[in-house]
Amino acid sequence: MGVGRPDTDQPVGLTAAPAADASRPRRRWPGRPVDALVVAGYLALAVLLTADQWRRPERLFHQAGDQMLFEWMLARAARAVTGPENPLHSTALNAPDGVNMMANTSVLGLGVPLTPVTLLFGSQAAFLVAVICCLVGTATAWYALLARRLVRSRAAAAVGGLFCGFAPGMVSQAGAHLHMTAQFLVPVILGLVFRPGTDRVRRHGVLLGLTVAYQVFLGEEALVFVALAAGVFAVAYALADREAARRLAPAVLGRIGVGALVAGVLLAYPLWFQFRGPGHYQGMPFFAQGFRLDAASFTAAARQSVAGDDHLPGLLSPNPTEENSFFGPGLPLLAVLVVARLWRRPLVRALAVCGLLFALLSLGTGIRVNHHETGLPGPYRLVAGVPLLDLVVPARFALVCVPVLGVLLALALDRVHARPAPDRSASRAARLLWTGAVAAALLPLAPTPIRTVPAAPVPAFVAEGGWRAYVPPGRTLVPVPPVTGAAVSPATLWSARTGLAFTAPGGYFIGPRGADDPTAHWGAPDRPTSLLLRRAAETGQVPPITDVDRRQAVEDLRHWRAAVLVQAGSAPADPVRATVDALLGPGRDVDGAHIWDVRPLVG
Repeated sequence: MGVGRPDTDQPVGLTAAPAADASRPRRRWPGRPVDALVVAGYLALAVLLTADQWRRPERLFHQAGDQMLFEWMLARAARAVTGPENPLHSTALNAPDGVNMMANTSVLGLGVPLTPVTLLFGSQAAFLVAVICCLVGTATAWYALLARRLVRSRAAAAVGGLFCGFAPGMVSQAGAHLHMTAQFLVPVILGLVFRPGTDRVRRHGVLLGLTVAYQVFLGEEALVFVALAAGVFAVAYALADREAARRLAPAVLGRIGVGALVAGVLLAYPLWFQFRGPGHYQGMPFFAQGFRLDAASFTAAARQSVAGDDHLPGLLSPNPTEENSFFGPGLPLLAVLVVARLWRRPLVRALAVCGLLFALLSLGTGIRVNHHETGLPGPYRLVAGVPLLDLVVPARFALVCVPVLGVLLALALDRVHARPAPDRSASRAARLLWTGAVAAALLPLAPTPIRTVPAAPVPAFVAEGGWRAYVPPGRTLVPVPPVTGAAVSPATLWSARTGLAFTAPGGYFIGPRGADDPTAHWGAPDRPTSLLLRRAAETGQVPPITDVDRRQAVEDLRHWRAAVLVQAGSAPADPVRATVDALLGPGRDVDGAHIWDVRPLVG
């Protein structure tokens, strides 16, 4: 974002005079009691949004499979901290090949500092703490940038930070995607890139490089959006204020150059491991371009807001975790009025260009309105084939609009609260008008607690360690069914909740389709037995079992190095249980689980 002194009538942004920065003594941003109150308010709201799962730990957020994945990532990070293991690769899942952590949103930047929480209270508590930290941290970071660089009114900064951290898109992502919610370094990166001063280029470039490197371990996708948005913003600002651009460009480019060098050195091996290391893959296991927003979503209410419902958002967004727009009818209109009112400021013009462009990109290759295809091409079609961008989910481009709107809200409120007009009655009326307009636009978007769904408990045989008597070193515990989908296969959740105590095949991750095929694929490469059990789980029918299937099952068990198969408590009529019985012989019930000891079969 642009930076500058809010106590002048000049456009706030890249227009701050650099000469003054070098000659005047540097002033620290003074902390105030109101700052602590603002952060406490953010914290209270984040706790409220996650309260249902704190109260009822037997439940998971509505996109349960994604929570399982990130719980496992946090547990894996704690394991890497406490044990001599490669943090970029894990063999706890997908035995015997393992998982490339760098290629799977490992969120090491969250998992490593949260290791004490994970070890003391478990992966579920660590996940909930991570969600709270992401929401509160993002809101607080934007509040700090706004209050320090862009506005004088702490109230205006607080509202801007609140929206940046708790907008419908952020709450939508929070229940599932930690890597998209962890945006608390985004204002730091932008503040370093667009610093108004021209001094200490190398120092701030080094800080920029370190921050970018850390952001990679929080979420690379968010970093891609930051880079794109910063580039669009810089070009738009340069066109709006050529004099400031010429004056500040050398320092900005210098900081970026130094930062790129520092980040490149730090990230060279992790990025090589991601794209060339064991378990790397090419492409995505789903059609990314299909995840786009309906144009009508920008004026609709998200399902997790006080004005939302469960029906309409499902028609306007690809799924409940990608409701990245949903700004209601009032906020887009208010944003247009703010831009028109403050158009003379280069910062506002650049923000308007950036927000509009990314809103259009989120519509995908073809524009859809109210669930009807218009036949009009979307701007994303122009960049759909660009490397890296071809892997991005178009619907997430709308997340760039969140801080754009947050900054515009802060600027509008600051305009009327920090600059009283000569006529006090007119000033008071203007304050009431703008404050009321902002309240009317934001109140319908107030978030509601993140929805939860029931989750099958980890059987006592697994949770209390009864499996240890069956699994010698070098062998694996095979959760049944050992299939790809996290909602069907319990491997990921069981592993996370036990602190990766055992090794298992399968799991929920992205990897190559096979040893000789790097095409992206959900979960482990398919084995005949896993496909057979998946068919039983999905159809509810026991497939015909032949001697060939039985021999193949033993071969697959040897590939997995299996010692025991474990299914959470089931009835004899369960199709998956009946299929395993037909393949291996009858199992037995032990401590809330049905198990098959296969050591005699596999040797």
